[in-house]
Amino acid sequence: MIQFNYRCDFSLADEIQIENWLQLCAADENKEIGELAFFFCTDAEILALNQEHLGHDFYTDILTFDYVVGNLLFGDIFISVERVSENAKTLQISFELELQRVIIHGLLHLCGYTDKTDTDSALMRVKENEKLKLFHVKP
Repeated sequence: MIQFNYRCDFSLADEIQIENWLQLCAADENKEIGELAFFFCTDAEILALNQEHLGHDFYTDILTFDYVVGNLLFGDIFISVERVSENAKTLQISFELELQRVIIHGLLHLCGYTDKTDTDSALMRVKENEKLKLFHVKP
C-alpha cells in the first residue's frame, strides 16, 4: 500500500500513475511494496526533520526513513516540494521530471542503494535514469 500525504499547498496530478510506476520499479528490483508513506512538505519541515533525526542543519529535497524487512519495502519518505522546485529551476528541467527523480530516489534508498560516496552516487543516478524510463510503461 502506498499513501500520499500533503503537508503543503501541493498534490500529485495522478496518484494512481505514480503508485503503478513505483510498484513496477520495486518489482524491477525484485522487491515488493509493503507500506510506503510519502509526505510532501515544506523546506521548514524537512529542515526540522534533518535537525532532529540526522543532526544536519541544512535543507534537503528528500529524507527516507527505512523500515524494510527482507524484500518487503516499508518506509516513510518526506519530500520538500520547495526544494524540488528550486532544483528543477537550477537544473533547467521541469518540476514534474525532478519530482519523479526524487520520488524514485527515495524508493531506491529502500531497495538498498545509497549515495554516500561518489561511486554510490553514480550508481544511484544510473538507477534513477533506468527507473525514469519506466514511468510510462503500463504494468
